[in-house]
Amino acid sequence: MKRVSFAEFGGPDVLRLVDVEEPHAGPGQLRIAVRAAGVNPVDWRIREGQFQKVHPIELPAGVGQDAAGVVDEVGDGVEGVEVGDHVFGEGSSTYAEFAVLSAWARMPGGLTFEEAAGYPSVVETALRVIRQVGVRSGQTLLVSGASGGVGSAVLQIARERGITVIGTAGAANQDYLRSLGAVATTYGEGWVERVRQLGRVDAALDLAGSGVIRELVALTGDPQKVISIADLGAPEFGARFSGVAGSMPEALAEAAGLISRGKLHIPVEKSYTLAEAAAAHVDSQAGHTRGRRVVVV
Repeated sequence: MKRVSFAEFGGPDVLRLVDVEEPHAGPGQLRIAVRAAGVNPVDWRIREGQFQKVHPIELPAGVGQDAAGVVDEVGDGVEGVEVGDHVFGEGSSTYAEFAVLSAWARMPGGLTFEEAAGYPSVVETALRVIRQVGVRSGQTLLVSGASGGVGSAVLQIARERGITVIGTAGAANQDYLRSLGAVATTYGEGWVERVRQLGRVDAALDLAGSGVIRELVALTGDPQKVISIADLGAPEFGARFSGVAGSMPEALAEAAGLISRGKLHIPVEKSYTLAEAAAAHVDSQAGHTRGRRVVVV
């Protein structure tokens, strides 16, 4: 089968589309014929070797952890799902024709494979950081870098919970943030004062890693009310870095429920083929995403 792989750490150019043996579902796992795989910042961070000291991997390695597709193999001990079912979830080496999933949920009706592939990691992350930052109904959450996949999920989940969200993004994404229920403002010079003029900030999330932790701490008045998923230096300012995933099965179940009720929709900004995986990583690293990017198989 075809799989995107890399044999050395480095830039997007180390990615290759290669022939490898098909993986098979072990106990408690599913194998799917992949229809689409989500493109996440963690994918290119792993490719660059950023996590080798914390979570080392052996090379050559595949790429990707989110996917949607058709079940074609069910591992021992798995119940409630059959060959032919359409699912989305988390696994490994998902930029491929076949992938093994360790967590999954049935795809809600009306959702395309491309759309479904964009949800797993971003929804788990959004649910996790909203919980960790401790923001409640009636309070205001500031989200720095709000137009990407995680930001899109945070805005909608927070709105559903009665939380007011102030979102920062580029000028081109202001209307997009407003469409998701956020009070929108631009980043860049003077952004802190623009946020202050919008009112009190009870908690803040850094989703872009753009060097704003000091300012977020000043705006909230409490470093424990600031969490970053993108700036490893956040603890230097007393803020927290959130990088350990919670329960993916629970996150997928909640995502499916929100999607089915029309409370969560993350658009796919751009799709790529397996052969275009390097371009997908280039675009992901450049940022300025509106919604999600996916690789279509």
